[in-house]
Amino acid sequence: MSLEPTARVIKLPKPRYHSDTALETTLLKRRSIREYKNHVLTISDVSQLLWAAQGINDKKNKYRTTPSAGALYPLEIYVLNGNSEGIDKGIYKFRPFYHDLIQTGVQDVIRELSQAALYQEWMVNAAMVLVITADYQRTTKWYGQRGRQYVLMEAGHAAQNIHLQCVALDLGTVVIGAFDDDLVSGCLDLPDNEDPVCIMPVGKY
Repeated sequence: MSLEPTARVIKLPKPRYHSDTALETTLLKRRSIREYKNHVLTISDVSQLLWAAQGINDKKNKYRTTPSAGALYPLEIYVLNGNSEGIDKGIYKFRPFYHDLIQTGVQDVIRELSQAALYQEWMVNAAMVLVITADYQRTTKWYGQRGRQYVLMEAGHAAQNIHLQCVALDLGTVVIGAFDDDLVSGCLDLPDNEDPVCIMPVGKY
């Protein structure tokens, strides 16, 4: 996958840093949700979820909302949009430092992705699907093969952040780990240095 100079960029609204929902409430209500209503996600919701996953949380643009071994940040977040306000259907990559999305594909591949995830067809009803990928070498070049474990730990942190933020936004999600890596990579046309780690459909329920 190579980004064209004219690739569409969508600037996301600034995330909110305060909420009326207590952390304890999100922990109490957290569930794995696999049924979604036909509901449009606001671009504010999309912004908030991506900030929770990998957003910048300090003024020096050095640290993010998820802990990372050596602050190396090997994760990437892709958005497969199905029904979100102000965003065409297609594939987008989140850029934390700019807090924006850059389009990497124009096709609606959510159904194809559901088939790559062992035919979990219910995924097609989600308003959008987040895919977390990892560039293991960013971490293993410093920590050796032990770094792969650190990357997976980081992906778990990001997924939990997304899950709890969904609860605060009255949205549902679930972490999917059952999929064919090569098929998912093909769906998203991932670069050779990135491997899919988990899939998270998001929608109203």
